[in-house]
Amino acid sequence: MKTIVDPTHVLAHGLALIRTQFHIPETFPPAVLAEAETAAHRAPTDHIDRTAIPFVTLDPASSTDLDQALAIDRAGGDLLLHYAIADVAWFVDDDGAIDQEAWTRGTSQYLPDGRAPLYPPILSEQAASLLPDGARPAVVFTVRVAPDGCVKLDGVERAIVRSRAKLAYDGVRDADLPPDFAELADRIQAAEDRRGASRIDPPEQEVHQTGAGDFELTFRPRLQSEDRNAAMSLACNLAVADALLAHHTGLFRVMAPPAPPAIRRLRFTARAFGLVWPQEETLGQFQKSLHANDPREAAFMLAARRAGMGASYAPYTSGVVPWHVAMAATYAHATAPLRRLADRYVVRAALAIANGHDVPDAVTQAFAKLPPVMARADALGGQIERAVVDLAEAVMLKGCEGRVFPAIVTDIDDRGARMQLRDQPVVARVPAHAVQPGDAITVRLIATDPERRLIQFERVA
Repeated sequence: MKTIVDPTHVLAHGLALIRTQFHIPETFPPAVLAEAETAAHRAPTDHIDRTAIPFVTLDPASSTDLDQALAIDRAGGDLLLHYAIADVAWFVDDDGAIDQEAWTRGTSQYLPDGRAPLYPPILSEQAASLLPDGARPAVVFTVRVAPDGCVKLDGVERAIVRSRAKLAYDGVRDADLPPDFAELADRIQAAEDRRGASRIDPPEQEVHQTGAGDFELTFRPRLQSEDRNAAMSLACNLAVADALLAHHTGLFRVMAPPAPPAIRRLRFTARAFGLVWPQEETLGQFQKSLHANDPREAAFMLAARRAGMGASYAPYTSGVVPWHVAMAATYAHATAPLRRLADRYVVRAALAIANGHDVPDAVTQAFAKLPPVMARADALGGQIERAVVDLAEAVMLKGCEGRVFPAIVTDIDDRGARMQLRDQPVVARVPAHAVQPGDAITVRLIATDPERRLIQFERVA
């Protein structure tokens, strides 16, 4: 869950209802747990010893399912990113109980009060997680990053690694990280800018209690360490995608340009927040000018992410170049196999082709079957996220009945007007038909129902 965090647990009852409504599993079937217990003790035998490499992890402080560890070397003017990825496939047998359950889940699902993991915790938070409490099996990608930010996959190997430290976004110091960490991130960012990428990561929202006993939604500042760490993952995923495409195999993350109606709504949303979006600028160009630590701009970034411009998965198809418009590149997911089913197979394919082997039949067959599985899991994640947002809005506005809010109409349909409150990151509907998108209106909050995650407004002007 990247949209809401709930440090004071004011959403607890509503979150329990969401878990019930969307059938979020609380644990795993006994056969899966038994198989995971056995797999967790599986000794690595196909792995090279790379414990001398000073890997570190960088994640939220509370994370225990650590997919990635990094180290960086110089090679002339190039930087070599050694990116260790949890070797989930070492623990999970094709068609075993763990594998079958993972295909049912597709992804880990995140809520503010915890997650429903893709794999049992004995694997995802212990044996397979790259924690700094011992050696772990991993797949190490070596990515060559040129001075201009172009990336190339130099090698992939199974290895035993040992993380030196579990670093946290909110406490990490430059001295804790590899000396070239910032430069590598800057190279990747510069390459993104040149190719016109519009990847934007909005900040998290938090529910806070005010001194008057009410609640409000605020934004947690996005940290530079998060953005730089995201560049490491991006570099690896881009390099893997290029290698897979060159070998006529793979599973790619694709995204089409946003539809004109979505752009029109977002322009009205920008107006609601008082943001100046020049008519000649594309959404991607406009988003690149936004700052996640400005509350109005952060709210717009969230609105853009919720506007239906989602990505999907596509297997390699002869003659088709898979394209991700936000990345402005061919892109694959390989760096989060503890949390996404598809990544486990992409890692296996990259490991095979980098070492001159045929991609296993089980992997090729999985690429064809994964898109609907991942789409279903992503859709469930979207439904959960929307429900959490609705819950947070209802809790935040509880007690404000009768208050008047300025708003901007963003869309009209047969159910009335969809509007964006101008002073709150809240999108809602109001019975108002004699209006047009872009109109400024005034609405009164007449009812809130956190139990049902509903808020109700009426137009007053």
